[in-house]
Amino acid sequence: MEEFQKEKEDYEKAHGESRRKQTECLKKIKELEASGAAAEISSELLKLRAELQQLKTEDKNLEKKGVELRLKEKKMPWNVDTLSKDGFSKSVVNVKVEKKEETEEEKEHKHKTFVEKYENQIKHFGMLRRWDDSQKYLSDNPDLVCEETANYLVIWCIDLEVEEKHALMEQVAHQTIVMQFILELAKSLKVDPRACFRQFFTKIKTADQQYQEAFNDELEAFKERVRGRAKIRIEKALKEYEEEERKKRIGPGGLDPVEVYESLPLELQKCFDTKDIQMLQDTISKMDPTEAKCHMQRCIDSGLWVPNKKTDGDRGEEEGEPEYEEIKKEDGTEK
Repeated sequence: MEEFQKEKEDYEKAHGESRRKQTECLKKIKELEASGAAAEISSELLKLRAELQQLKTEDKNLEKKGVELRLKEKKMPWNVDTLSKDGFSKSVVNVKVEKKEETEEEKEHKHKTFVEKYENQIKHFGMLRRWDDSQKYLSDNPDLVCEETANYLVIWCIDLEVEEKHALMEQVAHQTIVMQFILELAKSLKVDPRACFRQFFTKIKTADQQYQEAFNDELEAFKERVRGRAKIRIEKALKEYEEEERKKRIGPGGLDPVEVYESLPLELQKCFDTKDIQMLQDTISKMDPTEAKCHMQRCIDSGLWVPNKKTDGDRGEEEGEPEYEEIKKEDGTEK
């Protein structure tokens, strides 16, 4: 097993070095192409292109080696030696368990039950910073190594961002990606996550450059997704609040007094601002009758203007002086 592991590490190192050399060679070619077509430059370009072709050929050979290693790894038994170097006995764990697909209700119930039981432990794990502390805590609490923990941490991150606790969100985000990487490793090995989390920490702590870069890239991408989700949640909450407030303001005719006020000509708005009924009547008398009637009807339908009607039993209804009713702005002050 140690021989295979060394062979695999040598392949990954060689493959990474090959890709790095190709990137550098391609960069030099582009720089020379952009600089001009002098004779010495053309000669250097030919050399670099030949070198790039050679590197691509070597990379193809390495890819074949990678395929052979993956096939070899699949044929190996899933025992402790293929998963971790510490903390396990030599018991074999290569039994593949077929799981039936859970319904959404079953998943929801499972998540709720799990959180009720382990919420404090999940939060403790989310606050850890050091690799060794995380590994030890999961060793002491192996039941946390599962999809439910990852889901809880994701939701917690969004909640923290909504609450503008940005630094704490980034800390919990780190632990979220730790759990997600463990789960992905378990899927690739087709084993229970509790059987392979030590392998993740071994790999991440040995400073495998490609693995570390992949981890950091996913962490940054995840934090951006969290910020996006938090922004959407905040915008949705604001819209719901604004809609509730608007419904409370709706007048007898189904119109919003704030919206109606903002749609009025400035001279009419000034009348309502100063609460001057005489000014309002004078302004209306100077306007086009049809336009004035339209504006006043909208004011009535929104409750911005309430005409006072007096009733005489012998003479029927007779309109008296209109009555002005104050409305409140969105900030709670009176107009």
